[in-house]
Amino acid sequence: MEKMLAVVFDSEKAAYEGARALVALEDEGSIALYSRALIKKNVDGTVAQLRVDDEFPARTLTGTALGSLIGVLGGPVGFAVGMGTGTLVGLIGDIRVADVDMDFLNDVSTALAPGKCAVLADLDEEWITPLDTRMEGLGGIVYRTMKTAFEDDRHAREIAARRAEIDQLKAEHAKAHSDRKLKLQGKMDQLRARLDKRIERDQARSKQAAAETQSRVEALQKKAAQEKGAAKAATEAKIAHIREDLRRHPHA
Repeated sequence: MEKMLAVVFDSEKAAYEGARALVALEDEGSIALYSRALIKKNVDGTVAQLRVDDEFPARTLTGTALGSLIGVLGGPVGFAVGMGTGTLVGLIGDIRVADVDMDFLNDVSTALAPGKCAVLADLDEEWITPLDTRMEGLGGIVYRTMKTAFEDDRHAREIAARRAEIDQLKAEHAKAHSDRKLKLQGKMDQLRARLDKRIERDQARSKQAAAETQSRVEALQKKAAQEKGAAKAATEAKIAHIREDLRRHPHA
């Protein structure tokens, strides 16, 4: 099951050990690790991304679910001052891209006090005990949430509702007097512009999701090529599961 994970630590040293423990868990076959990051909360509420080794981070996280999660966790200052600047809108967009629920975000944001660090990961796990045991042994507090599986259904309903609102205005516009027509036309133009932006964001999200899925499959294929026996079969089963999920939810 694909999840977003956050493990909060009191020190950088413990967080580094937690980050390496994630890699060890993947090597053992306990998890499939798709992307990961190590962050520290600064005294001003912003978040800094730390480097663990040459592969960590191996690539930019910008535009990914994990990158969006980092942006949200650095967002208390944005929520405080962003009401009139568009920052709040950006953070809400990050929450949607991250595909996580507000309870998870609130829990992690509360635990990640200034000076503390967190290991974040986008991963697949069937059992939580191996990871929890390892992280708790290092002093980490584990938070996890399922990645939203039916986000596209909600997006489709919102778009349908926006189109229905435009259609209603069209019908009213056709019967209105000339002075009222202009105001109704303005409202329709505004709604159409918002709808176009929403569709554009959803298309970008779909492209991002497809790219991330392909990256996961390639990483697992590389892993399977180095494995044998039961370990290889388990990794190939994960690849099949990802492809089946993509077939069922092609825009997720």
